[in-house]
Amino acid sequence: QLQLVESGGGLVQPGGSLTLSCEASGFTLEYYSVGWFRQVPGKEREGVSCMADIGGRTTYTDPVKGRFTISRDNAKNTVYLQMNSLKPDDTAVYYCAAAGNWKTCSSMRYWGKGTLVTVSS
Repeated sequence: QLQLVESGGGLVQPGGSLTLSCEASGFTLEYYSVGWFRQVPGKEREGVSCMADIGGRTTYTDPVKGRFTISRDNAKNTVYLQMNSLKPDDTAVYYCAAAGNWKTCSSMRYWGKGTLVTVSS
């Protein structure tokens, strides 16, 4: 059974850092593009960052450029999102996804269930 499971969300103060993890099972993540998305209640889900299956090329949405970093560990079948200098506007449910268009960070085929990140003092 193909599955993506996120972890690492939680409550953090503004300016703090969090690292989200997404472990895949039932398929080899190395062969697929991957991405992180987020959604706030009442708003559309947005692509935060995506990474190509080959070459490590990445894209980031403008609000997180310079603060967030996507990476993957193929040996662990896991993708990460390092989030620094967090702001209250980063508060959202964060979803991991795989197998889609990494350039436009869209049309992903496989999705996790999400992990909540709350940035608040």
